[in-house]
Amino acid sequence: MSKQFSSLGVSAPILKALNELNIVEPTEIQQKTIPLLLNEIHDVVGLAKTGTGKTAAFGLPLLQLINTELPVVQAVILVPTRELGQQIFRNLEDFGKHIPNISIAATCGGIPIKPQIERLSQPTHIVVATPGRLIDLIQRKAVDLKQTEYLVLDEADEMVSILKESLDEIVAELPKKHRTLLFSATLPGTIKQLIQNYLNKNVVQVSANMETVGNQGIDHEYIVVDPIEKLDVLMHFLNSKDGERGIIFCKTKAAVNKLAKNLAINRFSSGALHGSLSQGIRDRIMEQFREGHINILVATDLAARGIDVKEISYVVNYHLPDTYENYVHRSGRTARAGAKGLSLTVLQEEETVEIPEFEKELGIKFTKFQKPSAVSLEENNMLLWAKQIFKTKPNHDLSADLKTNVKTVFHHLTKDELIEKLMANYVLQNKVEVAEKPVKKFKK
Repeated sequence: MSKQFSSLGVSAPILKALNELNIVEPTEIQQKTIPLLLNEIHDVVGLAKTGTGKTAAFGLPLLQLINTELPVVQAVILVPTRELGQQIFRNLEDFGKHIPNISIAATCGGIPIKPQIERLSQPTHIVVATPGRLIDLIQRKAVDLKQTEYLVLDEADEMVSILKESLDEIVAELPKKHRTLLFSATLPGTIKQLIQNYLNKNVVQVSANMETVGNQGIDHEYIVVDPIEKLDVLMHFLNSKDGERGIIFCKTKAAVNKLAKNLAINRFSSGALHGSLSQGIRDRIMEQFREGHINILVATDLAARGIDVKEISYVVNYHLPDTYENYVHRSGRTARAGAKGLSLTVLQEEETVEIPEFEKELGIKFTKFQKPSAVSLEENNMLLWAKQIFKTKPNHDLSADLKTNVKTVFHHLTKDELIEKLMANYVLQNKVEVAEKPVKKFKK
């Protein structure tokens, strides 16, 4: 394994860390980028889909190029979200753990700035930051970038609007001679404009794994539903994936909250992630997901940036993404590190016309996911109801006399007879609800 990274010019301390991390083989973007960054002086644009190892592609050479004897910031890595910043920070710490005296700091928004200012008062070689927080630190004169040689724009297509407003101010702090390394999963016109404005005219562009979204390990499927059955169909799918980890993407924060509430009611092990949550809550949910304490994450597009969990077996697009780029980023959460994965998009009939456009633009092929029958959906709802009962905690506030009286009603029944009666009662109640709904709708 190490011989392969060794042939790219990676140094012995980093090779040792890669061995310990069981990183067995350089990906295509790493093979193309690492020698270029180590041996050339050009600006670089790296194009590769999510999950193809971009962090190591720029992180390994940066760690190697740092002069640890100089106690100054030599590299700045800009990212769109704190979650991605924390992920990159952790990766760099892991890659560089055998490099003596290397110092890396994460300075992202969403948390108090004072501890970050105190951290930057110590010698620091690499800063991972969100643009807004970095500008705040610059304005407070808490960070000195006058000797910074490398500027990395990671996931640039996800922070175009932020960069438009802030890049001038950041670049003004850097030495005139510095290298800019831009990494992106897609290359829309806005990114091309950034490249033209901020990168050297002799910029070198490398691309990898661009022929499909992410990699060949993702199955792209869609399912057509009526609006009234959308939630039931999702619940049926999630029950079929019991014990597996996945992410459900919604367009809005309100939709995330509503869906997460429904999942909680139905006792799914889940958590919600969106920009309006406090950073502490977002960190806690991410940690629970990363550690496997919750299996399902319901998230908006931007909030899910930086989720690098290898065992995500499926992604559900509960709402069709607004852009092709967002589909790339969503589906790229699964099938990481060579694993297989499913990207399932839930559509209404009128939205199916979008599928050929996604296929043409992204060079992928969708297959139709078979919708469960009405009987299967009803049976699944009964299973969910049974799980709710099973997971309901006993109410110890109820009086002992009441409990005794209720037990007396049931004491002649066997366990099987009681379950049969409960199921029959569920069916009866469910039929009543179905019969009432049209009446209520008509009255409105």
